[in-house]
Amino acid sequence: MNAKQIREIRQRVCSGLQGEVVEIGFGTGHNLPFLPAEVTRLRAVEPSQRSIALARKRIAASEVPVKVVGLDGQHLPPENDSADAVLCTRSLCTIPEPEAAVCEMARVLTPDGQLHFAEHGRAPDHGVRRWQDRLNGIQQRVGGGCHLNRDIPSIIEAAGMKITRLDTHYAKDIPKPYAFMYEGAAAAG
Repeated sequence: MNAKQIREIRQRVCSGLQGEVVEIGFGTGHNLPFLPAEVTRLRAVEPSQRSIALARKRIAASEVPVKVVGLDGQHLPPENDSADAVLCTRSLCTIPEPEAAVCEMARVLTPDGQLHFAEHGRAPDHGVRRWQDRLNGIQQRVGGGCHLNRDIPSIIEAAGMKITRLDTHYAKDIPKPYAFMYEGAAAAG
């Protein structure tokens, strides 16, 4: 999760973040070095206490104050309209009810706030999609609930958000069923 191309994706998705940010799927804090100076505070949501423990050094070294505020992206503790941005990287694949999580993201965003996302998911190529569907059950068991075949734009739009920017590509040097990426931003619809 810290290869060069993943760091490049983190840099792009964090670009433009500012103010109060809620990060869904904080993990071990690999996005922290890429937060712009305009970010004043990060509220981290992460279900794995082991990941938070592994992130302690990154949190301590961060220029941005970090507070762990929750465990579940489907039930966010921040108040309505309290975040200038939400950051979600490689998390919608594992959240059991991703539409509910995106609804929560929209709820905590200020009226002019944005969701910044970088997710892997359903590929546009029929042959790759077939492999994603075949491998999905195994991937969920070995990948902590990760789904290979979620249609990320449809999930975001089904939750009432409007995608304002979307770039897609296959990540390099990763087998295609695992490699189709969605990077973008969305605003409350």
